[in-house]
Amino acid sequence: MALEKHTGLEVLPDEWRLYVLENRLRTYVNWPFTDDCNCTPYNMASAGWLHCPSENGPDVAQCFFCFKELENWEPEDSPLEEHAKHSPACGFVQLKKKVEELTVQEFLKLDKERVKNRTNKQYALKTAVFNQMAEKVRQSIENLGS
Repeated sequence: MALEKHTGLEVLPDEWRLYVLENRLRTYVNWPFTDDCNCTPYNMASAGWLHCPSENGPDVAQCFFCFKELENWEPEDSPLEEHAKHSPACGFVQLKKKVEELTVQEFLKLDKERVKNRTNKQYALKTAVFNQMAEKVRQSIENLGS
């Protein structure tokens, strides 16, 4: 029986594991840009991006921290510059030191911001779904009256 390699990360919650570069890098399966370009998987993951491909978008990336999504990447795009341009308030982009160098207090404060970002993203998605359903109901009511 072979011994499994333990990294210590297995005790962390799944979402905290995304703070580790190697875990973000593992999401880059079938990423269209690998060589001779700025947006290699390593550069993307280093800038906080996760690869989240869809049927229509093989190059969709989402920040694990601010949840901003971008697609239609070009080989010359700088992942960090694009992140800063499209989400300048992202706490991960603004981080001045490596995650591994944060104190527990700094990390928990940072992660509190990530949780707030996730909650806001989920709220926006649910609000959009609710508004779509409400519009359909309004249309149905109007059609009943005609």
